[in-house]
Amino acid sequence: MPIDPAVAIGAELDELRFAWTSSDVLLYHLALGAGANPTDAAELRYAYEADLRVLPSFATVAPNLRTFEPPSVSFPGVEIDLAKVVHGKQAVTVHRPIPVEGKAVARTRITDVLDKGKAAVILQETTVTEPDGSPLWTAESSIFARGEGGFGGERGSSDRIDPPDRAPDAVVDTPTLPQQALLYRLCGDRNPLHADPEFAARAGFEVPILHGLCTYGVVAKAVTDAMLDADVTRIRSWSAKFAGIVLPGETLRTRIWQENGNLVVTTVALDRDEAPVLTDALLEPTP
Repeated sequence: MPIDPAVAIGAELDELRFAWTSSDVLLYHLALGAGANPTDAAELRYAYEADLRVLPSFATVAPNLRTFEPPSVSFPGVEIDLAKVVHGKQAVTVHRPIPVEGKAVARTRITDVLDKGKAAVILQETTVTEPDGSPLWTAESSIFARGEGGFGGERGSSDRIDPPDRAPDAVVDTPTLPQQALLYRLCGDRNPLHADPEFAARAGFEVPILHGLCTYGVVAKAVTDAMLDADVTRIRSWSAKFAGIVLPGETLRTRIWQENGNLVVTTVALDRDEAPVLTDALLEPTP
């Protein structure tokens, strides 16, 4: 059996020690499309080390920057073909602004395994600290594995975040680059789904698709630029559910609502009749 929830739930993965530099941060931001206007002061906060600030979504790549092999979905109680897997949901909460360079320790555990019938969802939580134990960030993620359900596990509850029933406070259109997936994979995610046409076809896609976590970062930047004066240090947490794919080169339309001090977000792909891309998305600013 590829999934054994009795073994998986609560399992702790190997502790990971890692480090990053300003060059890693700059590469990540550029892979999101930062610096398109290279003389704009706000863009240079992402793309030039003189006043560099770290977008909190960098937390999703920082532990794997030195990974050069395709990822595997092999955990205690979980063995799944990579071609069946897509990202389900991602959340990052920073406990203080992420340093431009640093060293850290990541500890990850599987918090739940859900049975959606035709699919399985594996939930993980990663806590990241400095080597002395000072907290940096907490990341939560889910992996959606097609065809791996039906093992008799709990289905789980809904955690929908519906936008307010009114016009959005801001609408932002963000073009992606045709080569964006090829750039983003240099940040550590070498899944061939995003580069290899034959692998993409085996996974059911006509062409390689953009990394979900790249979209997650692109939209985080778009919301920050539009609503927080491009000041990434004003972000406390950012969470989103991946509702659909993005094809490199498409334009994303992000709608933003201010609600109870937070920012409720949805993103669609304009090139495919506003097909949903991110839903149940929430950016929580610092107090």
